Amino acid sequence: RQGDRLSLRLENGLSDPTTIHWHGIRIANAMDGVPDVTQAPVGPGETFDYDFDLPDAGTYWYHSHVDTVQQIGRGLHGPLIVEEADAPDVDDDIVLVLDDWRLDAEAQVTTDFGNRHDLSHAGRIGNVVTTNGDMDWRRDVARGSRLRLRLINVANARVFDLALAGLTGWVVATDGMPLDAPRRIDAPFTLGTAQRLDLIVDIDGETGDEVGLVELIRGEAYAQATFVVGEGRAPRSAAPSPLPPYPSFGRPILADARSVLIRMEGGAMRGLREAMSGGVVRDGRSLAMDGLFWALSGQVGRPDAPLIEIARGESVVMDFVNETAFPHAMHLHGQHFWEVGPDAALGDFRDTTLVQPGESQRVAFVAHNPGDWLLHCHMLSHHAAGMGTWLRIV
Repeated sequence: RQGDRLSLRLENGLSDPTTIHWHGIRIANAMDGVPDVTQAPVGPGETFDYDFDLPDAGTYWYHSHVDTVQQIGRGLHGPLIVEEADAPDVDDDIVLVLDDWRLDAEAQVTTDFGNRHDLSHAGRIGNVVTTNGDMDWRRDVARGSRLRLRLINVANARVFDLALAGLTGWVVATDGMPLDAPRRIDAPFTLGTAQRLDLIVDIDGETGDEVGLVELIRGEAYAQATFVVGEGRAPRSAAPSPLPPYPSFGRPILADARSVLIRMEGGAMRGLREAMSGGVVRDGRSLAMDGLFWALSGQVGRPDAPLIEIARGESVVMDFVNETAFPHAMHLHGQHFWEVGPDAALGDFRDTTLVQPGESQRVAFVAHNPGDWLLHCHMLSHHAAGMGTWLRIV
């Protein structure tokens, strides 16, 4: 529950190092789980104690932050739900973890985690899609039920294009952060890699109907989560109330904000002519030989110095400009940011923003959580191949 303290011990039973990152939680920097930034990697047979407060209710998740393409790709992740003191009026609260897996003919996870095609293209896209680990997730529900659905995209690189079928629904939170008012879902919607959406939906179908959530692929709809309608009552007539608001972090003042331009460069069909890596400028061919294909504003991989040093209380504006042929889900550790619309209005409050090819996205926040915080693409192959940096809040 919101306000609780979470204490646990990681025991590494792997043959490789690992850590745990608590994705989206406003956490103390030392507990963020980033190897060689906030802690040393936890070696085989070693332990690490995580101990931190849970200041905000919401839908979060946790995952390995070492060799993430493989460790997350093999399943080292899970949901972390922090409940409100005053829960919304729903008949059930359901977590839906959306994932994909690349399997071979024997239904085993393939071992081609670091292949250069994935590193330089869209990332590791699976050939089997699951919800909560199930290829055909379904549940019986009563007609007229109102459900809270917590959608979490834990896939390595898959962007889910989704729609409701036989449901009336509203978005009530993005990346764990409540909207000021529920937003009616009247069209298909997108869930980028590492993003979350909290929906409240009403079951509208008749007894025996199959309704639910579908993934849209090239104009076809495929069942993602199915609800089988049983006997019940008429749906509610009123829209849901908003979730309790998040604690105020202060709204950024755009006119006075520090401005940072972040150009996303590289990848197949664009390429890197040259970029900084390891303190020296290298040509694209030599970078590619080392499996490095992506850069943020001319820098490949995490530099020694922070991208920007920010004082607590400062407003910051970041402009992500996607000059590549692929989408990128840019995730900031330690705090959320507002997506800023073309009219300079503050939109959804998120920790991960999806930037489509050839497009730009402005985000803004008030720096409030001190520490060294990672900023990276959550298409995990892109991060592994150079698309990551960090910032410091003092």
